[in-house]
Amino acid sequence: MIYDCAIIGGGPAGLNAALVLGRARRNVALIDNNKPRNAVTHASHGFITRDGVTPAEFRRIAYEEVLRYPSVEHLQTEAVEVHKIESGFFEVLDASGRRVQARKLILATGVKEIFPEIDGFYPLYGKSLFNCPYCDGWELQDQPLVVVSESPTVYHTAKILLNWSKDVVVCTHGNSSLSDEQKTHLQSKGIVVMEQPVTAFVGHNGRLEHVRFADGTELPRAGGFVTPRFVPAVSFGERLGCERTENGGLNTDAWGRTSIPGLYAAGDASYFMPSQVVYAAADGSRTAMGVNLDLTEEDFGE
Repeated sequence: MIYDCAIIGGGPAGLNAALVLGRARRNVALIDNNKPRNAVTHASHGFITRDGVTPAEFRRIAYEEVLRYPSVEHLQTEAVEVHKIESGFFEVLDASGRRVQARKLILATGVKEIFPEIDGFYPLYGKSLFNCPYCDGWELQDQPLVVVSESPTVYHTAKILLNWSKDVVVCTHGNSSLSDEQKTHLQSKGIVVMEQPVTAFVGHNGRLEHVRFADGTELPRAGGFVTPRFVPAVSFGERLGCERTENGGLNTDAWGRTSIPGLYAAGDASYFMPSQVVYAAADGSRTAMGVNLDLTEEDFGE
């Protein structure tokens, strides 16, 4: 069978793309390895009607809705290779050796987060340390917070955090990512800037208690945000020769089309940030409409 569209990735972007294409009566293969990036998160926020939902519950509801449409097939497997074949269609090889062919392909494969190597981070991640203030700032409101970041975006993060707490310390982890003017401005607003390297996060039962620095000093904190570096979760787009954006995502047009005809990208695989469920789902919907539009034009024969 040759599907109208194969979708690699069962996150919000891939699931919403499958929903829209299923409702358009397109034959869809949704290829999902069941390894969501937000699995450590206790709850997702900022999505109307789903605020506070756990990632597992979100996926359960989403698959229940998507699979109501008989033309959508859920392939619970991992895609390992992608090729464009002589027919102009795409062929996806999965971990079991099965080959899935489709006229169009959506990469909704997301990104990987690479965090600074700081002892004690992972037991606290998703509980009292996070990476997105819009996702988890409310839960940390009015607490003493820390922001650990080697990126120049730390200036923006620190400023918006004042909406949730007036006790904010910025740690640049040994890097000079802030200009003297920025440091002065932050300090004028009561934000402390510390530039020495962070060596450990100290806490118990998922709750941050102290941040430890290279000189052995410790700073009491109750929670905070650590800025990761984002990289593509898989390199399928790169192997196929897609153009990339400056931040490393796959370059797409207004309908999710990449530089490779018939290949689309949705969600974090394309834009990286902002990395929110509602944003990814909307992008999946937009991209699915682009796929359906292109299939329709091809079949209409004008």
